[in-house]
Amino acid sequence: MAGDPRLRSVAPDGPEARLASVRGAVADAARSAGRSVDDLTLVVVTKYHPASLVRELAALGVTDVGENRHQEAQAKAAELADLDLTWHFVGQLQSKKARQVRRYADVVQSLDRDSVVDAFAPTETEPDPRVIDGFVQVNLTDDPGRGGVQPDDVDAMVERVLATGTIRLRGVMAVAPLDEEPRRAFARLRGISSRAVALAPDATDISAGMSGDFAEAIAEGATHLRIGTAITGNRPAAP
Repeated sequence: MAGDPRLRSVAPDGPEARLASVRGAVADAARSAGRSVDDLTLVVVTKYHPASLVRELAALGVTDVGENRHQEAQAKAAELADLDLTWHFVGQLQSKKARQVRRYADVVQSLDRDSVVDAFAPTETEPDPRVIDGFVQVNLTDDPGRGGVQPDDVDAMVERVLATGTIRLRGVMAVAPLDEEPRRAFARLRGISSRAVALAPDATDISAGMSGDFAEAIAEGATHLRIGTAITGNRPAAP
């Protein structure tokens, strides 16, 4: 039946095959951790990739998309407004761009400074703004230049987010340090998450794990995985 039009080939190095491979690996990691894959949200990070790839991934069942750069994210969200996608902003956010990001992003995963959180609060010109979901980004390194709040400051940041009234706190987010075994870092994040939950009982989510370490993140309770190149392939050069 080689000529059967119902049969189609899948490029072994294309997005469909890569997505299937990652989904299989995520399911395996969930089983190994004694968890259900249904409790995990796969956020495909499409930085620098065209909107056409996002559309292709949506046709394959991807529902959550992550972007790092405001201008690129804004343009893609507008071009793909006909799709039922959940847009996650996962890059470092400037406070002056926060209200613009809120217009298209459903989730901001990088709440890491007082000024950014405060920018989402109601104002006289916008007294009843759109409510979004948010994660407090935690810096798991000793480098203050990295994105995220220091672990000792997480409680204060959680309380600040709750005070806005315009952000539904989902939980915490972090990137594993390059010089530390990922599972050890994610275990620390899990402990920090428990502190956030003590202040905000609904903030049970943990966004952790990328292409190279999502299995370790799943083992330590991650609920949201931010996976880019393992699904999208190597990023094109920055525009």
